[in-house]
Amino acid sequence: MTPKELASLRESFPIQDEFGLNDFQKLPDETGIAIEEVGINRFRVPLNYRHADGSVMNHDTEATMSVRLRAGKTGINMSRLCLILQDEGNKDTVRSQMIHRLLGRFQTEMRDEPDEDPFEEAHVRLDFSYPIRQQSLKSDNSGWQYYRSFIEGRKIGNDVKLYFGLQYEYSSTCPCSLSLAHQYEDEYRRGLTTEGNGIAAAHAQRSVARVTVEVDPEENFYLEELVQILRGAIPTETQVLVKRVDEQAFAILNGSHPIFVEHVARKLYQTLNNDERILDWSAEVEHQESLHSHNARARIRKGLPGGL
Repeated sequence: MTPKELASLRESFPIQDEFGLNDFQKLPDETGIAIEEVGINRFRVPLNYRHADGSVMNHDTEATMSVRLRAGKTGINMSRLCLILQDEGNKDTVRSQMIHRLLGRFQTEMRDEPDEDPFEEAHVRLDFSYPIRQQSLKSDNSGWQYYRSFIEGRKIGNDVKLYFGLQYEYSSTCPCSLSLAHQYEDEYRRGLTTEGNGIAAAHAQRSVARVTVEVDPEENFYLEELVQILRGAIPTETQVLVKRVDEQAFAILNGSHPIFVEHVARKLYQTLNNDERILDWSAEVEHQESLHSHNARARIRKGLPGGL
């Protein structure tokens, strides 16, 4: 649209809001093109989350919110998404029922007129850091482990899908490196080599599993449950508060569980597939190598048609 055409349109604008301001979003669109998602991201808001122990904590949250825009409609009033989320956040904690209700309100309250059809699809994703208290391995101490997490909901018609995801950090000791270290120490003791001082250390590194699970939207699910699942599959989680006795215990734990990314991926496959709470899942594993200048990675998923 040229500046002249735009100026002419403003002078004879057919649609105005309650303040007499021109409302472009309510103009009809003549392209006949629908848009899968229209909305906002990085909307920052503090929201209350109920934890598995019943406590409620307030976490800084970045929200992504959208609806599917049907053909013939120019756009949406995006600030309504923010207002609806804030209203729900003031009334309730973030949980399955709240996400379900939020998506329903997006479908109906994002309409410009009450006689319009509801939006067919609505979506929300909440990203935040979620603290869970972690007991030290041996000492009588504990600390807060923070997990980069998200809760995501998507509603198509009346069908709701609900996803939880988090980043789980752990230590991975290389099985090959551990074997080579033991081989060298054995050869040194037997006098087969004089290289070094008889002590070799296997290389290990901080590693990350980024896991997304789909759960029943009608049931309450907590991120603590997902953390427990991952701790069972990968017991070498990084520690928060460590005394010497804890550090030794961690060294023993790492030596007892040497793992490649392939081991972790297959262990996650077995563990997540065997949990009835998990309807679908996907995982990406990354070992941030201390030996190499590159990282090792693997990706695995349940493999449902049309799933994650």
